[in-house]
Amino acid sequence: MEDPIQLKEEGNKYFQASDYEKALQSYSQAIKLNKDKALQAVLYRNRSACFLKKEEYAKAASDASRAIDINASDIKALYRRSQALEKLGKLDQAFKDAQKCATLEPRNKNFQETLRRLGANIQEKLRIQFSTDSRVQKMFEILLDENSDKEKREKAANNLIVLGREEAGAERIFQNNGVNLLLQLIETKNPELILAAVRTLSGMCTGHKARATAILHYLGIDSICMWMSVDNEEISLAVCNLLQSITDCLLGQGKEEHHGKEEALVLDTKKDLKMITMRLLDMLVSKKVSGQGRDRALNLLNKNIPRKDLKDHDNSRSLFVIDNGLKKILKVVGQIPEMPDCLPLTENTQLTASVLLNKLYDDLRCDPERDNYRVICEEYIKSKIDPQNMDKTLHAVQIVSGVLQGPFDLGNKLLGMKGVMEMMVALCGSEREIDQLVAVEALIHASTKLSRATFIITNGVTLLKEIYKKTKNEKIKIRALVASDKTILYSVATTLVNCTNSYDTKELVPELVQLAKFSKQHVPEEHPKDKKDFVVKRVKRLLKAGVVSALTCMVKADSAILTDQSKELIARVFLALCEDPKDRGTIVAQGGGKALIPLAVEGTDVGKIKASHALAKIAAISNPDIAFPGERVYEVVRPLVSLLNTERDGLQNYEALLGLTNFSGRSDKLRLKIIKEKALSDIENYMFENHDQLRQAATECMCNLVVNKEVQERFVADGNDRLKLVVLLCGEDDEKVQVAAAGALAMLTAAQRKLCSKMTQVTTQWLEILQRLCLHDNMEVQHRGLVIAFNLISADKELAKKLVESELLEILTYIGKQEDHPKKQHIIGVARDCLTKCMDYELIKPLSQ
Repeated sequence: MEDPIQLKEEGNKYFQASDYEKALQSYSQAIKLNKDKALQAVLYRNRSACFLKKEEYAKAASDASRAIDINASDIKALYRRSQALEKLGKLDQAFKDAQKCATLEPRNKNFQETLRRLGANIQEKLRIQFSTDSRVQKMFEILLDENSDKEKREKAANNLIVLGREEAGAERIFQNNGVNLLLQLIETKNPELILAAVRTLSGMCTGHKARATAILHYLGIDSICMWMSVDNEEISLAVCNLLQSITDCLLGQGKEEHHGKEEALVLDTKKDLKMITMRLLDMLVSKKVSGQGRDRALNLLNKNIPRKDLKDHDNSRSLFVIDNGLKKILKVVGQIPEMPDCLPLTENTQLTASVLLNKLYDDLRCDPERDNYRVICEEYIKSKIDPQNMDKTLHAVQIVSGVLQGPFDLGNKLLGMKGVMEMMVALCGSEREIDQLVAVEALIHASTKLSRATFIITNGVTLLKEIYKKTKNEKIKIRALVASDKTILYSVATTLVNCTNSYDTKELVPELVQLAKFSKQHVPEEHPKDKKDFVVKRVKRLLKAGVVSALTCMVKADSAILTDQSKELIARVFLALCEDPKDRGTIVAQGGGKALIPLAVEGTDVGKIKASHALAKIAAISNPDIAFPGERVYEVVRPLVSLLNTERDGLQNYEALLGLTNFSGRSDKLRLKIIKEKALSDIENYMFENHDQLRQAATECMCNLVVNKEVQERFVADGNDRLKLVVLLCGEDDEKVQVAAAGALAMLTAAQRKLCSKMTQVTTQWLEILQRLCLHDNMEVQHRGLVIAFNLISADKELAKKLVESELLEILTYIGKQEDHPKKQHIIGVARDCLTKCMDYELIKPLSQ
């Protein structure tokens, strides 16, 4: 259609039929083709009406304005623009358009009513605005008047905080010299007024980049950091929250709201963010900063510097901190509270600094960045080592100890620096208590690597025992004992891992091995004693020697001695011991099942997975009441569920499913625990797996779970394919899958009548599948198929009629007529029950009639 007038008429018809989308298309096409100005004004006016109906008010106002540009007295266009502007909140402009309409048609009641409404709304808006201004002014007068009643001041302070959190209130405070007045409140040095002012400023900054930037510049980052440094926990925390609100705005986080013309402003925040970061780093090493303030600075750096999502490639903030502040963080880590020149600290400061070191290290993307980090650490430690100045050297040892609590791999590299381990051991021999304390603490953290543990056993355990005997300082006594015990425990655990060969090894691809040999590259070969036969023999000897009892005792060790690394090693040994199903009874009898539970919930991620896998191996074949007696069995469910993850390997998935199947068959309380741990969706996902064993294990587990009413209700609920999946699995070629799926379907149809009719609707193949089940060679599958048929017949006469009219009647008759047989009697009996039920419905008649 090329005629604009025809298109306009067509658009009018669509508009009258309330088809605004098609009306828009017709008017838009007419606008493109039309050259007549008068018609153009009408088309824009009509399209504006469409946009009003679609609640696209900005577009409605724009099109009405175009019509008015062509014809200034177009009353329809003026009224439509007034309506759109009112919806956009531009009341004064809407009022002007309505006024023009009323001037052109003074007797039009609709225009007069619109004018009255808009006038009233404008008055209310002005009233609120002036009311807010006066409220803000009154609150400041009360707060700044020293003679004001204490209760009045507290009320005014709280009201001011509430106003600062509301957009209208925050803007009025900001526009009426409020930031300056809030600054005056802070300068009163009254803690309550300071808190009120800081919290109000925090509310004003939240979600408003322009206002946050202006407040930052007005107050000054130095003043903000100074307030955060005070030795008052509430004020320090409130200022920390203020700086976090500002930082969120500068990073573009927090509430996403549009504030007038702010969208048009291009604010360069990088300079301000760098300034904030530099001041926070300066706070770390300033003696004027309180321990609380130092903690706040570290927390802000921890929260805002490393990337929250590693998919984001920009780690420039971390690189900036490493280049400009890593040494300052190391200085905090290296502080010794017992020394007179120590910076003010809290009990959490140094651990928080170690966490920051770890986060920065984890945020690096490549080896050159990690090498730069390591070199800065090494140079800083070297600068502290001075044989002539023992106090300075102590700081070097303390730094290494602190890094070991952060980026562990880096800490181990720093321990490898020439003379560091020797220095630690030498300090143990010092007569000064402070030297002994720092050295013992460092040895505790250093003992989590076999080579270090061996070095300490050889060179330091004797000295640690001497310290334990001689010192009267209880803290040193306890830590010396921990250091020696921890070292020995770690060494024993490492030795057992080597004996059981339970380290992770990468599988060598034969083609790549051949390629490496061809290019004359070194290919590591497996040691003859690490071959499976030798490892199995060693495992059997360890079990015979009672290694499980020893491991159980190790798990019970004090948390200071049993580190996460040691827990991982013990979990690896347990997993290797559980490999042969014949040995699992011995492991349970010696307390292995009980010992594995804490290893599965605490420690390194790898350690928890290894312990959970060992638990799954035990749970898969053991009687839960014996392996995990009492309430302990419920603690095992979560570790098993944690293995139902695509990141775990197929064997872990499979054995976890076997364990859950075993548990779900024991009691409804255990079934409820599995449901509570949100395992159902994962189990259902494995029922879709292509892998036969995983699909079978998941289906068997579901077969046990459907006994639970909550699970049954999930099948009954509309909008899911759970029942369809079970029906289709009954038609699988895999007999074990069929047994489990048919068992689940038999229980579901017996428990819930609704599922009987629903079964006939989920797939067109349901009848064919049911017939195949009833004719199956496997008697277990056949029996379950006949039970399903009986459930369907019993549920509904119409459903029974549908089955009688199919070939299923012949199948039931054939089975029911067979001679009684002890092995087949349960099958024959169900078939006869089906036929009897059909006779009750009078759908079939007995042969005698």
